[in-house]
Amino acid sequence: MNSTATDSKKLLVLNKPKGYIVTRSDERGRKTVYDLLPQWVFDDGWMPIGRLDLDSKGLLLFTRDGQIGNALTKPGGCVKVYEIWVRGHVTDEHIAAAKRGVKSKDDILKALNVEKLGTGGAKTRLRITIDEGKNRHIRRLFGALKDPKFETPLKVLELKRMSIGGFRLDVESGKWRFLLVEEEKRLIPQFS
Repeated sequence: MNSTATDSKKLLVLNKPKGYIVTRSDERGRKTVYDLLPQWVFDDGWMPIGRLDLDSKGLLLFTRDGQIGNALTKPGGCVKVYEIWVRGHVTDEHIAAAKRGVKSKDDILKALNVEKLGTGGAKTRLRITIDEGKNRHIRRLFGALKDPKFETPLKVLELKRMSIGGFRLDVESGKWRFLLVEEEKRLIPQFS
């Protein structure tokens, strides 16, 4: 464990690439996030805080402290920001609906904020802010909305988590590091 006095002993960050699942092991033999980390992370019981599905990438935190994990995953406990590409024409009406809440198959899904970053052909790039993380939350939220031109469901093609709380992703894809003590204090002041 190559840590320094300024490194957190409670949190580490991984920039998860697409194609890795967030689990300790996989019965189907797929690559897991632990394949990207030193063996001691697995052996010492470091657990991911939240999830990113197989096709998602970006910021993933790990801890051995269950209280920290719970604080960062409970609904309303922590704001998370994502950048996504959506297949379809995302309108102002879609953005308003996403902020109000959209009925999905199982529940109501919503975003705190949705910002249009640009378009490319029939795709729209967005920045989404949420404070809860239901299973496949953003993918299901936009999948419940229809493209006005083609009358087909919008589809999230690419999803990258950029930040959790006040911590912004700053490591290369597939790499990891400890959070600094100062970053930990800003992210979870009650545990530092």
